[in-house]
Amino acid sequence: MDATRERAQHLIDAVNDALATPTSYRDDTPLPIVGTTPPVAQPGRPPMSQCATDTSVMMLAGAGSVSMVSLSAGVLMYLSQYADPIVCGIVFGAPTTVVLALARLVGRAKAAAPDIHHHHYNGTVDQRTVHTDARGVFAKNQVRGVR
Repeated sequence: MDATRERAQHLIDAVNDALATPTSYRDDTPLPIVGTTPPVAQPGRPPMSQCATDTSVMMLAGAGSVSMVSLSAGVLMYLSQYADPIVCGIVFGAPTTVVLALARLVGRAKAAAPDIHHHHYNGTVDQRTVHTDARGVFAKNQVRGVR
């Protein structure tokens, strides 16, 4: 019974020692607004423009889809042992042709879209106040107070 108490007391002391040691530290010293340290590239994709990122993602998606189609065609021809390569090429190449045709169509539609124009005007702003009065089911709006 005495050995059990000693062991229990030893465990209690170990837990209290573990709780007494700090487990975190926060550095509250202010950071400089602008420093001399050069930027460091972060892990992952390297920084690039939005157009380059979009093109990269499109190439990765195209490569993945082409590899999946090619792998399934190869497995089909290997397992069937008598599959006609021409028929397999037509069956697995038809979706690619349709996708390429749709991509060309979308590209031409984007090229035919009208340009976006932004107009910026400089000058004084009219500060007059407009009062309107509209009541009832059939209302006649009359602008009063603007001269």
